[in-house]
Amino acid sequence: MTRLAYLNDLQFFFQYLISETDLTTATETKDIKLSEVQQINSVDINIFIDYSRQYEKETEKAIYVYENSNKTLARKKSSISVMFKQLYRDGLLEKNITDGFDPIRLPKSTEREIKALEDDEVMIMLDAVSNGSGLTDKERQYWEKTKKRDKAILMLFLTYGLRLSELQQLNISSFNFNRGEFLIYRKRGKEAIMPLNQSATETVVDYIENERVDNDEDALFLSLQGNRITERQIRELVKKYTSIGMKTSRSSGYSPHKLRATTATSLIARGNSIFDVQALLDHEQVTTTQLYAAHKRDVKRNLVKGMEWEKERLEGSETDDK
Repeated sequence: MTRLAYLNDLQFFFQYLISETDLTTATETKDIKLSEVQQINSVDINIFIDYSRQYEKETEKAIYVYENSNKTLARKKSSISVMFKQLYRDGLLEKNITDGFDPIRLPKSTEREIKALEDDEVMIMLDAVSNGSGLTDKERQYWEKTKKRDKAILMLFLTYGLRLSELQQLNISSFNFNRGEFLIYRKRGKEAIMPLNQSATETVVDYIENERVDNDEDALFLSLQGNRITERQIRELVKKYTSIGMKTSRSSGYSPHKLRATTATSLIARGNSIFDVQALLDHEQVTTTQLYAAHKRDVKRNLVKGMEWEKERLEGSETDDK
């Protein structure tokens, strides 16, 4: 997904060169010449980033205005930087222009920026998927057919902090219940063996044996049509159940990535090593995991709770008097 996002950024950049500048004479991106790319300088890139903040696209029916946040602009800048650095390292460009790119200010990570469910909200969400509580009449009609699947999906997200793509790609053959483990495919083509705990095993087995349609499809999670469930469908069901857990509107529900954050914050709050959590979630840098450690609520209150100096002094005085 990261590669796809970078590819889309580069395609957007080259289309910008064609439609908005005189830096190329090409009419299609595949016709842009290396000699034209060699003439691009850092000022041109900075103008492109500024253009990307807000731009218009006109169709036959309407004019659409697009806006990008600083975070998105930073990714676009990163995509272009990687390309120009690679071309320079390969000797295709005579100079490295990336040092002249304007910085994009991003807000520092704070507790408020990390969104995750609290433990009591998780319990409400699991009650909803188990009992149908909080669902509308129409939602209950679908829930009756997919409740075991939905519960298994939520349980795997919550227990292992899986990425959306990792869960969506799970197959029945990924699971070895005799050995108590299952295989997932990480980013960058890596594989990882995950141990099964009792809750995950019971919910997955219950879904396979009592709800999943028996067909030739190896995909673990199926749609009502009998096909592998799509990432979009997973997002929608997670959004629905998390909104019930938080007692908010469906549109305000969380994404699967927020369940990944829930796993991280819950594990760290339970006293688990930050390095162990890093390994489970497959973070490349421990600094990423530390963001979730900073999110521990009431940590300051808990720390000072045992430092009641005056209380200890008075209790000590009473003991001395006796």
